[in-house]
Amino acid sequence: MKPFVFTRIQYTSGDWDTDQRMPTNLLHSLVEYTTLPVDQKERVVRLNSPDLFKSPFCYLSGHKLVEFSGTERDYFKRYVQNGGFVFVDDCNHDIDGLFAKSFEQEMERTFGPKALQKIPNTHPIYSCFFKFPEGPPTTSFELNGWGDDLVHDYLKAIIVNGRIGVLYSNKDYGCEWDYDFRNKRFLAEDNTKFGVNIVTYALTA
Repeated sequence: MKPFVFTRIQYTSGDWDTDQRMPTNLLHSLVEYTTLPVDQKERVVRLNSPDLFKSPFCYLSGHKLVEFSGTERDYFKRYVQNGGFVFVDDCNHDIDGLFAKSFEQEMERTFGPKALQKIPNTHPIYSCFFKFPEGPPTTSFELNGWGDDLVHDYLKAIIVNGRIGVLYSNKDYGCEWDYDFRNKRFLAEDNTKFGVNIVTYALTA
C-alpha cells in the first residue's frame, strides 16, 4: 500500500498557503490512530498541474478570493469527477466572507447551480472511524464569536457517483488543527479526530 500523502492545492488567486502546521499534526494523528502508512511531508501541487491526478486526497483553503483560471477549473472538475477528493476549508469561518462567497460561486461555475449541498449529520463521514453523532464538531473559532457569529452545524459537499468529491467547511478546521502535535496532550479531547475521519472516508468511500 502506498503511503498517504497530504496534498495541498496551490491556486493562482487568493492565499492558498494557510495553517502550515496543520498537515503535520493531522499526519501524526493518522499514525497514532490508524495503520495507514503515511508520508510525513506535505506535498504542494499547482491546480493546473497534471500532478494533481496522482493524489486521492487534496486540501484547499484560504481567506481571500477564489477564482480559478480556465485550466484550473477544468483540472479541478476532472479530478473530482474521476474519483478525487478535495477537502476545502474556509479560514474566515464566515458564510458571507470573500472566500466563502467566491468559492461557492466557483463551484456553481464548475459543477452547475446547487451542486454544493448540505450533507446530513447521519452521513457516513461522521462514523467511518470515530463517531460524531451530532455531525461536524464545533471549532473554538466559532465559539469565540469571530466571523459571522454562528456555529455552523453542517458541512456542504458535492456528491459524485454517490460519494463526496468536494467536502466544504465554514468551520475553520485548518486553524483549529494548526498547532504542534506535541501540544495535543494539553487538550481534553484530541480535536484532530474528525480529520482522521475525513482522510479515512476519502480513501475508502
